[in-house]
Amino acid sequence: MADLAKITGVKTSSIYYYFPSKDALIEETFRIGIELVHSKVQEALESVGPGATHRERFNVAFAAHLSALLGENDYSSANIKNYSHASVEVRKKNREVRAKYGRLWMSLLKDAQADGAIGDDVNLSMVRMLLIGAMNWATEWYSPKGGTIPEIAECLCRMLDGLAPRPAGAAAVSHQPA
Repeated sequence: MADLAKITGVKTSSIYYYFPSKDALIEETFRIGIELVHSKVQEALESVGPGATHRERFNVAFAAHLSALLGENDYSSANIKNYSHASVEVRKKNREVRAKYGRLWMSLLKDAQADGAIGDDVNLSMVRMLLIGAMNWATEWYSPKGGTIPEIAECLCRMLDGLAPRPAGAAAVSHQPA
């Protein structure tokens, strides 16, 4: 709190005028971070319109998530980097805003599956967690020298292409350990 006060140019005790506790400040930071990413993804999806292909929709959603996370605000990256270190109470209070964002992605995945772009045998909950986790991990490794956000979004789309229905007669992948 002392570091935050120094950066903002206020006394430490003044922060408590706005936030009753450190947890309340962290909770608000997390909420803002998720809502900023959510709104950027929603805006990107609206910009391509209802006639866009599933691939186009995923591409703009990936790019918007990554852009918001990697450069447009510090709230989102603070959320990603600190969520697991927050108290159980802070995480509990943050679950609904996270779940709401997760439902946006689940909606995209279900629509793609319903239209046959993703196989019926694919576990969409798992895919949603893997996609969001992969994008969020970019806070650890991303460098503009290693690829642009549009290139990363395209790579994620190519990964999704692999979830298309298997050709008739193709063997299912065994989920048993080797």
